[in-house]
Amino acid sequence: MKISIIGAGSWGTALSIYFGRREFDVKIWCYEKEVEEDINKNRENRTYLEGFRIPEKVSASTDLRSVLKDAEIIIFATPSHVTREVLMEAAPYLPHDAPLISVTKGIEVETLKLMSQVYEEIIEDVSERFAVISGPTFAREVARGLPAAATIASKNTRLSNHLQRLLSDTTFRLYESSDVIGVEVGGAVKNVIAIAAGICDGLKLGLNARAAIITRGLAEMTRLGVKMGANPLTFLGLSGIGDLVLTCTGDLSRNRMVGVKLGEGKRLKDIILSTPMVAEGVKTSIAVKALSEREGVEMPISETVYRILHEGMKPEEGARVLMARSLKEELYGISLNR
Repeated sequence: MKISIIGAGSWGTALSIYFGRREFDVKIWCYEKEVEEDINKNRENRTYLEGFRIPEKVSASTDLRSVLKDAEIIIFATPSHVTREVLMEAAPYLPHDAPLISVTKGIEVETLKLMSQVYEEIIEDVSERFAVISGPTFAREVARGLPAAATIASKNTRLSNHLQRLLSDTTFRLYESSDVIGVEVGGAVKNVIAIAAGICDGLKLGLNARAAIITRGLAEMTRLGVKMGANPLTFLGLSGIGDLVLTCTGDLSRNRMVGVKLGEGKRLKDIILSTPMVAEGVKTSIAVKALSEREGVEMPISETVYRILHEGMKPEEGARVLMARSLKEELYGISLNR
């Protein structure tokens, strides 16, 4: 089986290691020439996933056309803000019958489109061969071969079932779903809530406060997802509460660490410049705020994160604002009807 992975960040690299270990023929596309050379010559990606040997079955290139040639499965692991650009460049070279899998967790800020909607705009009749994988999966743990589970969703249930069986093994287990919207909304919004949880930890507000952020954050992502057409039960699964808990509590979470540093008083600009890694929640917070306004969905935690990131609100003030809101029913605004 020939797999092409578009994007050599931490997650794309971790997946290349996973599939390379399983003796798949893996080609990975790199944006940076130095990453290509590091993988091919040193069998490591020291820029984005230092400390892991990359199997010989993995080859890297900065040439999209050569990476996509003869691919039987194509996985896009690009950050959300460059996915459209990369997809448009790749489109002429995509094999017509190869499944396309997105592992990107974000929303396009300019259009407020989910990644599946971006694919539908660019590639004709893509929905029958498109799938999304999302769930509680830290790249470094997958690269180590530690057990992990995630959701694979597609409108084409035959495709998701086929990919589920093909891509799963004893260390990486996939659960099938047909709710593409729900899986994508969960994967995107959890990054914003993770920044809030990190701010909470940076301010040393305690474990009670963090648990409240996670629980009410789940309510926010569910409200938005349902309004956009998702099944509310999806958010009780791996791509919802599973990914949310991991990202809000795990020390490997880039989004949580952004929040921690903000809570400690560091400036966002300095935090971003300190690492080559992308914290999707920073840009996603802009899209989530706009989507909540467009859909008429109340998302106070997400809005507060937006104000801290982009309007200069002090983290301490954000915490006070959230606690001083008018009192609500716990299930306020959540409907079990699609």
